[in-house]
Amino acid sequence: MAHIAKLRMLLFSALGPALAIILLILFAGYAVLGPRGILAWGDYSRQLGEAKHELALATAERDRLKNRVDLLDPRRTDPDMADELIRRELGLTHPDEVVVPLN
Repeated sequence: MAHIAKLRMLLFSALGPALAIILLILFAGYAVLGPRGILAWGDYSRQLGEAKHELALATAERDRLKNRVDLLDPRRTDPDMADELIRRELGLTHPDEVVVPLN
C-alpha cells in the first residue's frame, strides 16, 4: 500500500507542471497557427495589398466624377461638356447631323 500511495503522491506532484507545459504548448501553437498567428501574417499582407489597390481605384473614380461635376457647375459650365451631355442624355442633334452609335 505504501508503494501505491507513493505513486499517487508522485502523480499529483507532477500534475501541476504537466498542465503548465500543456498550456504553454497550446499558447505557442495558437501564436503560430491561430487566425492571428505568424502564418496568417502573409494572408493579411496580401489582403492589405488588395485593399490598397481597391482604394486607389475608388479614389481615381471619385476624382474623375468630381472633375465632371466641376465641369457642370452652372456658374462656369464648359460648353463642350454641356453639348456632350445634352446629346447623350436627351438624344438631341442638329438637323444636319447623323448619329452613329458605337455601342
